[in-house]
Amino acid sequence: MGPLHEHDTGRLCAHLRRVPDPRSRRGRWYPLVGLLLICACAVVSGARTITEITEWGQRATTTVLEQFGIRRHLPGRRRAPSHATLTRLLAALDGDALDTAIGAYLAERDHTDVGGTVSSPRPAIAVDGKALSGSAHRQQRHRHLLSAVTHAPTVTLAQREVGAKTNETAAFRPLLEPLDLAGAVVTFDALHSVKDQVRWLVQEKKAHYIAVIKGNQPTASAQVKALPWEQVPVAHTVSGTGHGRRESRSVKAMAIAENLGGIAFPEARLALRIHRRRQESGKRQTRETVYAVTSLDTHQASPADLGGYVRGHWGIENSSHHVRDVVFAEDASTVHTGSAPRAMAALRNLAIGRLRLLGADNIAKTTRAIRDAPEHAVWIWGITDSPLLPGT
Repeated sequence: MGPLHEHDTGRLCAHLRRVPDPRSRRGRWYPLVGLLLICACAVVSGARTITEITEWGQRATTTVLEQFGIRRHLPGRRRAPSHATLTRLLAALDGDALDTAIGAYLAERDHTDVGGTVSSPRPAIAVDGKALSGSAHRQQRHRHLLSAVTHAPTVTLAQREVGAKTNETAAFRPLLEPLDLAGAVVTFDALHSVKDQVRWLVQEKKAHYIAVIKGNQPTASAQVKALPWEQVPVAHTVSGTGHGRRESRSVKAMAIAENLGGIAFPEARLALRIHRRRQESGKRQTRETVYAVTSLDTHQASPADLGGYVRGHWGIENSSHHVRDVVFAEDASTVHTGSAPRAMAALRNLAIGRLRLLGADNIAKTTRAIRDAPEHAVWIWGITDSPLLPGT
């Protein structure tokens, strides 16, 4: 990891100040931003629960607490917040405001944040949902979140809570409305392949899309599958090994001829056929063929680019959701009160996004490196300009 850039200093604090304080003015001992900074530092250090966040605060030195604005309790001493204080706060927070602040913070980056590399000709954003399985309680169903996540590096720019997976479609436009999508490619699964939404993306947001076409769009699905794919050569192939399996993918692309009736899907310029083979150790090989349409034209994206966008969307599961579950034990979390499940998910998004932007490939290894010294986490957020992280 390289040193922080000058514009990073204090940037997170500025965004967190926009989150309204849900507490009564009377009896506030800790500043809201200070409490949220403790949470952010603890989570980037690998904290999985509110108990572990509390323990991080208790281990923090007086100097660290002072940097968060925690005032003195006794001469020369500062008191870290209790488990009850943090639990009440996270349950009462405005989830929309917290997600907006975190998304805005992570969106403020330039090419130097990602090592000066660009993963594709156009920025790509995946819209994908995730259930918080452990948040169910008695008659209360588990929480479900819909997020907008950049393909590479994996950074969550926006997040909204929806009632259930079946309600994701209604949250699609509100999720993306605040984002600058001009020129970007938005990817999503068949659930969001809705004509009005993709028309809005192209015409109002000036974005491009790649839409997977399945049975919820029966006319378009039949039209795409009926195209003469056997006459079209494979335009791009890629293979790789990871997570205990070997995968290969081939991409065919075909221009949609408007003069022949086109496809019953708005703004579609190309039809795609993606064939995927997967071989897991000790199991039979599986094959899957996916059809999609895109508003990108042949001069705007190569077959390799198109395959990369589709692969990047599928990769969100491993780069974001898998990390939240394995490194931060999100599915095992039983936090269920108020906004706390969503707030904890937002803090995990914040930690993962920041570490990705600093060049971390292995989030688990990086959090372990930060865990033992609170000052390292303070540096990560630009609260101090001392590059204290090992290996910097």
